Amino acid sequence: MSKERPPIEPIRTSYKLDFLDDEQLDNLQEATLNILENTGVQFPSEKALAIFAEHGATVDRNSQIVKIPRHLVLKAMSTVPRYFTLGARDPEFDLQLQEGVSFFTTDGCGHKVVDFETGEHRASKKADVGMMARINDYLSSMAFCWTIVSAQDCGITSPLHEIDITWRNNTKHYQSVTMMGDAICRYGVEMATVLRGSLEEVRSRPPISLVVCTIAPLVQDKEAIEGALVVAEAGIPVVIMSMPTMGTTAPATYAGTLAVGDAEVISAAVLLQLANPGAPVFHSLFHAWADPRTAAYIGYPLNSRVRYAPIEIAHHWGMPALGGAFGTESPELDSWQSAAEVATDPLMVALAGAEIVTGIGLRDTYTLLYPEAIILDDDLYHRARYSLLNMEVNPETLAVDVIAKVKPGGHFLSQKHTRTHMRTGMVRGVSHQLDSSGAYRAPADYARERVSWILENHHPEPPPADVQKEIDRILAAADKELTG
Repeated sequence: MSKERPPIEPIRTSYKLDFLDDEQLDNLQEATLNILENTGVQFPSEKALAIFAEHGATVDRNSQIVKIPRHLVLKAMSTVPRYFTLGARDPEFDLQLQEGVSFFTTDGCGHKVVDFETGEHRASKKADVGMMARINDYLSSMAFCWTIVSAQDCGITSPLHEIDITWRNNTKHYQSVTMMGDAICRYGVEMATVLRGSLEEVRSRPPISLVVCTIAPLVQDKEAIEGALVVAEAGIPVVIMSMPTMGTTAPATYAGTLAVGDAEVISAAVLLQLANPGAPVFHSLFHAWADPRTAAYIGYPLNSRVRYAPIEIAHHWGMPALGGAFGTESPELDSWQSAAEVATDPLMVALAGAEIVTGIGLRDTYTLLYPEAIILDDDLYHRARYSLLNMEVNPETLAVDVIAKVKPGGHFLSQKHTRTHMRTGMVRGVSHQLDSSGAYRAPADYARERVSWILENHHPEPPPADVQKEIDRILAAADKELTG
């Protein structure tokens, strides 16, 4: 195990930036209530339809469309907890959601890798998941762990293998973005129970959480929603994520797109609350654009405003939010585009108040992994974090007595105060690392060296042998049942 491991350094700020006013938020919420009550959302799941019917929603079994009366929506949403804990393997890394603190992680779930050793472009593997989980465990910007790329060499049970390899290499909270369906999620709950020792401990300090996506416009995914019901029953947090595209799967207006996405998220949240009142649920809405000339997916046009408005929509419902950042469309590691598109993201998403944030480390619109890209994005993250730190203003930092000693036209280098503070006065980023001659190094070269150092020197403690033995047994059973 590493001798030293940096602590988690979330973005903490007392500053707040409002993208929407109260009237706009009320109007957006009213639009969502109207859509849910009069247009409805399709739930292609008999289990979900039965729950809605039992609680008084209007259910059309033929079309599988559910219309939810506003009183039922508001009643169900009143049981969503505003804050809760995301447990980690190491209790030191437990995350207590709270106002003014944003916890970040990587992006996911990519499927292509530029091999760190050979430079070969290839499909991602379980080993890549473990490698990036280990780097995640070391970096202070990483408060929890996402599946940054998929274990494509593990077939249908890859989500469970991703849990396994992450726990072997990471001691923070793990959020799966690939678990789907009743069977896979039941195995996932069993793995979490083995890790914690009991289902009660899972509920108290859930070591995993789950992201499930809707299908725009206004459709739930059967496997996703049924898996969400399984983990919510165990007290495991669920992120409901909508990803509408303006002009194709959503209206070509910001407000209309936000209304469609919000209706998808809230309809799923209502279902989870009806089945398990008080289940911990996150709200997440990532909208994009369709290029009107090519229909290509665009995440960062010049006018990409309201990217952070969904966080305020979530809070208006009384829900915690998963916000989005990073995720450049550039296929290159360190182009101007790869930095410019995402440079303001961590700053703005923290000012909006997102409780958790995803996005660090991928290129080519969330699909391509250069392992060293996480170091470059980590630098952008810390630039935002330092920007929002409170400045210390006290007699020592004001240095009035030192200024008086130096006098006009003097020099501060000779002062003890300068020698005390100069080493910490400037924090070096990736663009100010020095080579042996004192020249500044290329950031990408430094990033590669940093990844190599972490992989060579940082070795997180894996789960205890008896726990790992049980996890191996569960994986074997899942492989046998689900893949034959």
